[in-house]
Amino acid sequence: MALGFGLVVLGVLQMSIIISAAGQINRASFPNGFVFGTASSAYQYEGAVKEDGRGPTIWDKFAHSFGKVADFSNADVAVNQYHLYNEDIQLMKDMGMDAYRFSIAWSRIFPSGTGEINQAGVDHYNNVINALLAKGIEPYVTLYHWDLPQALEDRYKGWLSPQIIKDFAIFAETCFQKFGDRVKHWITFNEPHTFTTQGYDVGLQAPGHCSVLLLPFCRAGNSRTEPYIAAHNVLLSHATVADIYRKKYKAKQRGAIGLAFDVIWYEPATNSADDLVATQRAQDFQLGWFIEPLILGDYPKTMISRVGDRLPRFTQAESALLKGSLDFVGINHYTTFYARNDTSNIVGFLLNDAFSDSGAITLPFKDLKPEADRANSIWLYIVPHGIRSLMNYIKEKYGNPPVIITENGMDDANSILISRKDALKDEKRIKYHDEYLSNLLASIKEDGCNVKGYFVWSLMDNWEWAAGFTSRFGLYFVDYNDKLKRYPKDSVQWFKTFLTNA
Repeated sequence: MALGFGLVVLGVLQMSIIISAAGQINRASFPNGFVFGTASSAYQYEGAVKEDGRGPTIWDKFAHSFGKVADFSNADVAVNQYHLYNEDIQLMKDMGMDAYRFSIAWSRIFPSGTGEINQAGVDHYNNVINALLAKGIEPYVTLYHWDLPQALEDRYKGWLSPQIIKDFAIFAETCFQKFGDRVKHWITFNEPHTFTTQGYDVGLQAPGHCSVLLLPFCRAGNSRTEPYIAAHNVLLSHATVADIYRKKYKAKQRGAIGLAFDVIWYEPATNSADDLVATQRAQDFQLGWFIEPLILGDYPKTMISRVGDRLPRFTQAESALLKGSLDFVGINHYTTFYARNDTSNIVGFLLNDAFSDSGAITLPFKDLKPEADRANSIWLYIVPHGIRSLMNYIKEKYGNPPVIITENGMDDANSILISRKDALKDEKRIKYHDEYLSNLLASIKEDGCNVKGYFVWSLMDNWEWAAGFTSRFGLYFVDYNDKLKRYPKDSVQWFKTFLTNA
């Protein structure tokens, strides 16, 4: 079935007619009620890391560790949205955006992860939510965007302990109690595949665990087991929180619970049967790993057979709790890679980790030759048809659930050689969004995909994790050398025109 569907997708692509970048689509092209917004996260935006009782997080520690961030920066100040949120909300209003996706920092609510509530943190997010609603902008709230309280990492190794399921549930329920009368869309986790593999397999993100051969600087972890343990606890945490919300809050608050999955679209590097099968395995070990337990109640069969006893298993009761625990599917999608079967097992030999368990080599190019134009990030090639293929894949494989594109965007370099004037001329970004939105629209209107919204990453340039400030994803340019002033790039006017032509 997987092979047959792969051929169907390729056929759809061949027949696809892409709407040109001449501004032929706009808000009115999309179904009534389709939501447009921008996205952010607390750690990348807020700053104020030692203000109003906020506790330290694993990213505070990681970013202050030598050699972990490309430009040796940290997010102690970030883009100071903690203090500038009113001004930033006005920027969204001026553009005509319907919604804003942001995250609540766990350590602002519970500075030590558990215990006494920090009222100053509650007050801050109440103020943000109320300011958004006052401008007619709907809050979409992410509960966990990678910033685990350091206290829980110190106490019991964070996501590696089942204790975190209880502590995350208390944090989430506190948010439902404090903010749920106004927040109608909750996203439990942002990109669990990313933070479990990057944090517990290759060590490039907090808390920096790994044991792979090529990364001798990692001093803790087991890359063959820890990603699966962390992921297992994340999935059970989501299911527990969704159950609490549905039983205690949904009837009165009338909200919805989802999760934002990071999904690179994979295409076979060749039409060989081995590469077609490897492409499906790659997707099973990316999206399938996290979505299938929440829709079907268990991990993909390929994972179960290939990982063996290193993969934790769900009890019958846990499976029942997991299955059907998504009200909507959030998708963070940026690019397309090509997959081929790892016939030599060279990746497995070198890494001996969870990343190599799929037996697929995934790269953004074929035969060392790029197939598409690249953004600034080394991994971000611009392949607009990938979003249409991905929407069709989700429709066919998982029963056409409601989907929200919770992130989509591209970055430019932050360089002293690029003047602010030139940085504001972001034609490539305009073309990127026009073409990705055109393909998304085709998936809705021509293919019947159930897509409900689209969030741009990101409202403004910000601190990009291990890339620091070297990467600019924003619609607004942030001048890091002049009091973090915001300047609209050309893409702001493009979106304003797009959203007001209805």
